[in-house]
Amino acid sequence: MTSKYSKNPAAYRRDFLFFICLLLNLLTTLYGLRTKIKMAKPKITIYTDGAARGNPGPGGYGIVLISGQHRKELSQGYRNTTNNRMELLAVIVALETLKIPGSEVTIYTDSKYVADAVEKGWVFNWVKKRFKGKKNPDLWMRFLEIYKKHHVKFVWVKGHANNPLNERCDQLAVEASMQPGLLEDTGYQTS
Repeated sequence: MTSKYSKNPAAYRRDFLFFICLLLNLLTTLYGLRTKIKMAKPKITIYTDGAARGNPGPGGYGIVLISGQHRKELSQGYRNTTNNRMELLAVIVALETLKIPGSEVTIYTDSKYVADAVEKGWVFNWVKKRFKGKKNPDLWMRFLEIYKKHHVKFVWVKGHANNPLNERCDQLAVEASMQPGLLEDTGYQTS
């Protein structure tokens, strides 16, 4: 018994190359799917809060970041600042902490100042007017730099309304404002 290839070696080479091309195409497709699955951007939930005793006065921010089963808490205190600066700085530091650009981020904040400025588009108009008459331009410019690197949505939550993660952020912010060796909020001095 002879095969069709024994009499025609060129047909064998052609079919063999065709098979190799099909196999490579299949492997490339499977690798591409695996890469897309690996490259899926993480969904990150962030809770933030800011506090200032005296407003202005000693202040701090608190952050809770959640991604899957991972949770991280951050806080920092400042000698002389305002509540709004700490609310905004909490969001900035949280976003700057993220390692993967293009992440899907939902930020829960009890600050209407921050949430409305972004969700209602006010901050983008402030940029066009070079923040004329607006407070905290140093922080807003820093925010906009990191904001454009991710897909960010803000959700306003009522403060001190028994939301455990918002309450935790508040606790972190207040505790940070009472620590020794508070940092100087240099932007507050010049804004």
